[in-house]
Amino acid sequence: MAGLAPTPLCLRCKPAANPPTTRHHPPATVTPADPKPEHEQRGIQSIEVGGQLLHALAHQGRPLALKDLALAAGMAAAKAHPYLVSFGKIGLVEQDRASGRYGLGPLALQLGLMSLQQADPVRLATPAIEDLAQQTGHTVAMAVWGTHGPTIVRLAESPAAVHVNMRHGTVFSIAGTASGQLYAAFLPEAVVRPLYEAERRGAAPKADAQALPTWAQFAKTTLAEVRSQGLGRSDGAVVAGVSALSAPVFDHRGDVVLALTVIGPSAALDSRWDGVLAAAMRHAAAAVSARLGHRPAA
Repeated sequence: MAGLAPTPLCLRCKPAANPPTTRHHPPATVTPADPKPEHEQRGIQSIEVGGQLLHALAHQGRPLALKDLALAAGMAAAKAHPYLVSFGKIGLVEQDRASGRYGLGPLALQLGLMSLQQADPVRLATPAIEDLAQQTGHTVAMAVWGTHGPTIVRLAESPAAVHVNMRHGTVFSIAGTASGQLYAAFLPEAVVRPLYEAERRGAAPKADAQALPTWAQFAKTTLAEVRSQGLGRSDGAVVAGVSALSAPVFDHRGDVVLALTVIGPSAALDSRWDGVLAAAMRHAAAAVSARLGHRPAA
């Protein structure tokens, strides 16, 4: 028909002498082979395999014979030995001449010390409280020990409609809050007791039923339970209708450096020692502690 442009032929086809009606060839469908997530990066497999030996040494915490180390790393002794020779040459591993056992070497020690110097507890724990807030649906606070007691330095707000009004710089009481009880249980008595006694003097004018117990009573009951459970807990003691669970983060020396505290309405917050929330808090705090070099006692 007049006015219509001629249909182009597919470049892959040769025109016949008397070409039929022109047809386009559909594009070939290419199926990508083994697509990988965008965030996955290519590594060196031999290094990852050898790293299993270093993981095993770090986990066992003592020098091991070749067969025991290989077994702990999940490989044959003949396969493990060349890796250990190479690690020994660069100082990651060293072999005791007398016993033949393998332990971590001087380079591993230097790397560990540098890692501890660079470790920032607040920075390392920030993703943990954000994950906990999303996972639990409650506000999660991070508190450090300050001049006046446990002090909030980070907050991850609850994704739910109900929020607990907290802010940076808030200082928790020693006696009535989960964070305060946690620090009182794991810090030296000489550090915490003066603040507790000051709180107790401030509570003295109140009715006898509301007065705080003596330090000895507080340590024998509340603090003993906190140490036993590994968590601090408060159920509406300070703010009616608000409960909290607090888990300790320890550094490589075994000192408590942070309190991770989930806070929410008492009706919605599961404050049982053996509840799902308590397990999540213990797990999160232990993961951050491990990043700081803490090794829990057997």
